[in-house]
Amino acid sequence: MEKEPVGKYTMPGIGFGTLGTVGDAGSTLIEAGFAEGYRYIDTSRFYGNEEAVGRALARSSVPRGDIWVTTKLLHPKTPPQPDIRFELDKSLRLLQTDYVDLLLIHWPNPEVSLEWALGEFAALRKQGKARTIGVSNFPTALLRQALEIVGDLAANQVEYHPYLNQRLLLDLMRKRGLVLIAHSPLARGAVLGDPVLQEIAKRRQLSVAQVALRWVVQQERVVAIPGALNVEQLRENLKVLEVKLTNDEMAAISALA
Repeated sequence: MEKEPVGKYTMPGIGFGTLGTVGDAGSTLIEAGFAEGYRYIDTSRFYGNEEAVGRALARSSVPRGDIWVTTKLLHPKTPPQPDIRFELDKSLRLLQTDYVDLLLIHWPNPEVSLEWALGEFAALRKQGKARTIGVSNFPTALLRQALEIVGDLAANQVEYHPYLNQRLLLDLMRKRGLVLIAHSPLARGAVLGDPVLQEIAKRRQLSVAQVALRWVVQQERVVAIPGALNVEQLRENLKVLEVKLTNDEMAAISALA
């Protein structure tokens, strides 16, 4: 599986984004994902499914050390979280693990001090409860601010797909050694009707979703976390690691932004 180096760790090139994957059915699908070869699971307190992820982790035959687990705190729509250590301990209990591989601030929130939040995250990293730390949905200017507080953040998880140019953000992140984790890599389905993607898909005997996903993961310092509703979609998403787009195809897709 393609991987991106993150400090002394490596992040798999594609993961399972679990927004909307809840309850027993969610656990079963996540467990199936591990069986299919997924080694990266993305969750959040806001998704309300850390417990479902934890059950799948506990039941899976894949060793915990082989799976990259990301969770997120401090979403503005969750109740206030004034004690980050307490909140991460709660997440770890739900996830049935001693540590997460990546802990992210879920969204920028003017009500919450960035300096305080990142300071707390850095302390938890020092304790080994989070191997790496980062942010999510941070635009370029705010990411610069965050990097002034903690210079070695691992990642910024943002919306990224062929219709959304993230060039400025990507340039900064590559320069500073961060990984861009692309959520909504299919633009919530908007790219599926695109004639350029359809033409490449037809020529390469791939689905349009696979072409769009491959464009994301083929880029340097970028990983994708598409969702999936069933095992078939999980399989289809993983297959993008077996193909490579040409430079011309990559350029044609980049021009859609």
